[in-house]
Amino acid sequence: MAFWLQMGFLLASLSSVVRGRVEKQLSPECREFLYMGTPPKGLEHQPVRYICQFYNKKPRYVTLYNIEQHIPIYSAYTFKRSEGEKCVDVPWMYEPQLSTSFDTDEMQPFPRGYMHMNFEDAQAILDDYTNAIHYERGTLNPDEHQNELDDKASTYTLTNVVPMVPDFNDRIWNKQEHIIRKRLNNYCRGTAYIVTGITTSGKMIRRENMNRIAVPTYLWSAYCCVDYDHNTPFTERYKFPSFAHYGLNDDENNEIVEIPVQKLKEFLKKTTFVNQNFQIFVGDCIPPSSSN
Repeated sequence: MAFWLQMGFLLASLSSVVRGRVEKQLSPECREFLYMGTPPKGLEHQPVRYICQFYNKKPRYVTLYNIEQHIPIYSAYTFKRSEGEKCVDVPWMYEPQLSTSFDTDEMQPFPRGYMHMNFEDAQAILDDYTNAIHYERGTLNPDEHQNELDDKASTYTLTNVVPMVPDFNDRIWNKQEHIIRKRLNNYCRGTAYIVTGITTSGKMIRRENMNRIAVPTYLWSAYCCVDYDHNTPFTERYKFPSFAHYGLNDDENNEIVEIPVQKLKEFLKKTTFVNQNFQIFVGDCIPPSSSN
């Protein structure tokens, strides 16, 4: 009895630090990261799981994760005003519920000397990126779009990571993340909801002669901020309440294309499988009072 009490105390202690929760239906506390509490629809045809990403007792954002291609389809989060500081010395984490029968809702740092077969069935692991010299880990929910240290730290999980070509990630995509951060810092007065996702075309990172991680062809992102400064200069005002962008995950022809959310939907319908009801934001983030 004493042993089991000690084990229970240990598990409770761990779960109080870092948690992630895999859900069939999103709970109300995780719907707060979604515009009108509604996740994007039309992308659920794949073998996917919703992950309510918990860190230090609080939900931080939502991820739709493909357990066969070991990659997030998108991460959805609320933007927090910040100066763009990077979080340092945060260990990479994994989601144990995706690939083990151990009954826990903890998202945990990879342990030293871990046996990768305990994790790799349904998610990416650190070994997958070790020899993937043409790609680096790129986060869909970037830490610079968060402000509090715990919010930043929670982005360092491989369930929020996709393989990105270094030049595209470092020179192109990160620059666009800076642009969006400054735009929302300056002109969004209320809550900004962001969904950042990917398309894939069949290219895979392989390890030990096995397909391990799907490589995104495109990365895309869209934001929704219905409460914004209506005195914003025209060069920025037409990008509210919502706007979007995408880029080719490659060394060439990888410039960012900024477009309205409706145009992004049309682009995604041509480049990836989505059904006819596909939407990123309810009503494309057009407030009901202005829809006429």
